[in-house]
Amino acid sequence: MANLATNKKAFFDYEIIEKFEAGLVLQGTEVKSAKGGNVNLKDSFVKIIGEEMHLINCHISEYKQGNIANHEPTRSRKLLLHKKEITRLIGKMNEKGLSVVPLSIYLNSRNLIKAEIALVKGKKSHDKRQVIKERDLQREISREFKIR
Repeated sequence: MANLATNKKAFFDYEIIEKFEAGLVLQGTEVKSAKGGNVNLKDSFVKIIGEEMHLINCHISEYKQGNIANHEPTRSRKLLLHKKEITRLIGKMNEKGLSVVPLSIYLNSRNLIKAEIALVKGKKSHDKRQVIKERDLQREISREFKIR
């Protein structure tokens, strides 16, 4: 699986409860641009429109060799999930105040572009500080081992 983009901020800002794999409905120039690695998931989120889930604010740059039929970089893109998964996510979002964010976009074994989305709960600021402390501690320990 080739990773095209990762939402690093999501791992820091949210506590991940459950992950899902979803297909993306893309235009031709979006596919070529995404396979070239021109995808940015920063500040993107998943929104429910009707009975469907859409990826909002995901930036896929215009394809350089595209002509006047090129796509809009930040358009809304439909996510392909099973009906049971959609109803379950809608229920969880309404019931517990959870949200859904994209974690990564990648190519699967059949060379199809997939999005990994997750049901998440926001972290408090003291949780974020704890993560930073643990990361710094691990960094110092690894430095000590390299020196010795």
